Amino acid sequence: MSACPCGRQDARGRPLAYAQCCGRYLNHWEAAPAPDAESLMRSRYTAFVREDERYLLATWHASHRPPSVDFEPGCKWLGLEVKRNRTTSAVEAEVEFVARMRSPGGRASRLHERSRFVREDGRWYYVDGVMLDR
Repeated sequence: MSACPCGRQDARGRPLAYAQCCGRYLNHWEAAPAPDAESLMRSRYTAFVREDERYLLATWHASHRPPSVDFEPGCKWLGLEVKRNRTTSAVEAEVEFVARMRSPGGRASRLHERSRFVREDGRWYYVDGVMLDR
């Protein structure tokens, strides 16, 4: 069993397998959209780990979607911590998280963001985020 990069655990505190966690969304986006904003955020983190540009662009809201995603060559993602998940309306939500990474030169850094999500036609999309702890 390959643990999911997002770090989600089952009720016993064991890491969920990729196939039972974010894999079902990344591998079957059309048929199995993420059910909530936190699941979408976790699956997008996993997509960054796996450098899955297709999934990232598909789950980025059209109003803010870039033409492509640039991945830092040799970047190693070290973990994800969800700090807060808040539904702000029936079609809007925010997820605050910290993602840790190491650059190819060995420099560790962290991305602390409060991301905004919207739900359209039964699917959640990432809109944008505000960097925290600068």
